[in-house]
Amino acid sequence: MPITLNENLPAYRILSEEGVMVMSPGRAATQDIRPLRIGLLNLMPKKIQTENQFARVIGATPLQIDFQLIRMSDHESRNTAADHLESFYRPFREVEATGEKFDGLIITGAPIEHLPFEQVTYWDELTRVFAWTQTHVHSTFGVCWGGMAMAWHFHGLPKHILPAKAFGCFRHRNLAPASPYLRGFSDDVLVPVSRWTEIRQEDVDARPALTTLLASPEVGPCLLADPDHRAIYVFNHFEYDSTTLKEEHDRDMAAGKPVDVPANYYPDDDITQAPLNRWRSHAHLLYGNWINEIYQTTWYDMSRIGEG
Repeated sequence: MPITLNENLPAYRILSEEGVMVMSPGRAATQDIRPLRIGLLNLMPKKIQTENQFARVIGATPLQIDFQLIRMSDHESRNTAADHLESFYRPFREVEATGEKFDGLIITGAPIEHLPFEQVTYWDELTRVFAWTQTHVHSTFGVCWGGMAMAWHFHGLPKHILPAKAFGCFRHRNLAPASPYLRGFSDDVLVPVSRWTEIRQEDVDARPALTTLLASPEVGPCLLADPDHRAIYVFNHFEYDSTTLKEEHDRDMAAGKPVDVPANYYPDDDITQAPLNRWRSHAHLLYGNWINEIYQTTWYDMSRIGEG
């Protein structure tokens, strides 16, 4: 929770510039408590695993979260039981028709990186989602392919096919320590990566509306801020469980696919040893910071979400 200081105190400015959460007494006096309404547009085939991962990181704050599960309207999932989808998910078409609003929306990745965006079967509906976020969502968090898709839609930021899969845990530099999304972050952060495409820094630099917050010399930009669209995009997987990369590696090995051992993941690169989770604390920080930033800036009257 933020510290409340008179805005005329030097400490107010200094702490604000350092990225510490501060709030003026006037702002504090307007704070009422209500649950934050956070949606998960789940594009992953293993929906239960994905929803658990995101629920874990966004539910670790002292704030009350109303977590809503959303799916694409006509896309059939072959990896999740129909009764689970029927019981717990709503199609976007239904959410759109009700006119309801959300404090936050997470749009997950999807295993369709090799396709041009416009060739994805649900691309037309997804672009409606992106437009809808500008009037019905206070803050949107695009993850991996979901983040790439948003950045392409809003900024024409291209993704590039890699010659080999970026796979493992890679060190990233904290480029914006004062960003509210990076409060408490170390200067150097280990992040799980699993993708066949990349975003290039020179392409980001050509779009001044985007700011790189985390980046790796090995696997490129990781976290971008897009304030004009009240969005952030992460291209890697802070939300992964300890064994997620192992499960991906085991799956590809069993299928006879050529796959490297995930980099910097197993102790001594020995796949017989249990992998060590060295990103969990930063995962909770990132999603906790996002939730707290929503809490500080969203409207108490949800009908006003989308006004700015």
